[in-house]
Amino acid sequence: MSKQPKLSDEIAKMAEEYEPLMPVEKKLIAYSLILGTALIGILLFVSYTFFPSGH
Repeated sequence: MSKQPKLSDEIAKMAEEYEPLMPVEKKLIAYSLILGTALIGILLFVSYTFFPSGH
């Protein structure tokens, strides 16, 4: 039977095999952050405009 690798060995192996993000991944992260920030801004605007008593 083959021996199962330990979790600590697998984590150490993953730390050694660092791969930088691809440009497309960087763009997706940036677009997600921008979209999330914009949607929070829109939500706050709608909240303050249509439900002013709670603030």
